[in-house]
Amino acid sequence: MPNPTVHIIATGGSIAGVGPDRMDYTLYPEIGDHLTIEQNLARVPEIGDNFNVIAEDMVSVGSTAIGPANWIALAERIHAIDRDEPDTAGIVITHGTATLEETAYFLHLTVKTQRPVVITGAMRPPTAISTDADLNLLDAVRIAATPEAAGMGVVTVLNNEIHCAREVYKANTLRVETFKANELGFLGYADSDHQVVFYRSPIRKHTVETPFRVDGMSDLPRVDIVHAYAGADGMLIDAVRAHADQTGARAGLVLAGFGAGTFPPAVISAAESAVAGGMPVVLASRSIAGRVVMTPRKDEQGFIVSDNLMPQKARILLMLGLTTTANRNELQEMFYHF
Repeated sequence: MPNPTVHIIATGGSIAGVGPDRMDYTLYPEIGDHLTIEQNLARVPEIGDNFNVIAEDMVSVGSTAIGPANWIALAERIHAIDRDEPDTAGIVITHGTATLEETAYFLHLTVKTQRPVVITGAMRPPTAISTDADLNLLDAVRIAATPEAAGMGVVTVLNNEIHCAREVYKANTLRVETFKANELGFLGYADSDHQVVFYRSPIRKHTVETPFRVDGMSDLPRVDIVHAYAGADGMLIDAVRAHADQTGARAGLVLAGFGAGTFPPAVISAAESAVAGGMPVVLASRSIAGRVVMTPRKDEQGFIVSDNLMPQKARILLMLGLTTTANRNELQEMFYHF
């Protein structure tokens, strides 16, 4: 049988980073140099021995520089590959870890394909001793070529662990086991015996089951996140509202609160004013795990609750939701289904 075909889209990040020496694990982002995807692949000849790889560099930046315009471009490129390369088994995206979880969730909600889409990165650059870049790239290609990964939506892999894009988050600043999935757990392994093994699949709707279509868009509605802290007032919320009023663009707000979604009184007062002015406001939590649930008072105040989406994921869903509707009840239903 011919080797399966996998298409790799590279965007830079630590997985392609170049440090000043083999002992460097921290300075390479400030240097800003990156390997091309072909140079990354040359480090792992086993990929070429076992897979037919098509590779391209879309951008070459740290993921702190990636945002909605790049997300839209990635979705459009994935759709083009899905349309024009019928023999491609799956697609891999290499990405910096800082915003990897956000890019992954955006694509999880917007790409219209059943083929595997796998995002990977690294915590140690290829130039460092004990880099994780090479194995993560190999694992991503292995997963993308695995038929069992089809229909799972967008998944991520680092440290051999396969995560659902909806739940994955970066939990550690430097360790290779940084990506976690709160209390829900990861999906499976790209394991040491060269097998890709899944133990569960995502239940929330994704990819072909969502209404979100971004091809042809140049940007998304603006949504900001304001975090609660002891003694916080309404200043930041008022600033978000003022900016929206000045631009006249559709905008929304996510509040990252305490525990199950509580806030200082001044924050809630400012947020209620924002809702009264027509701005959708989603209540999320600073906590890593658990739900923010609707209560009669929150409902009366006009808020939307995030369910168990972390603030950065709630922001993405609200941005996409605002491309289809401004109705509060319809937006709330999205948080219950996606």
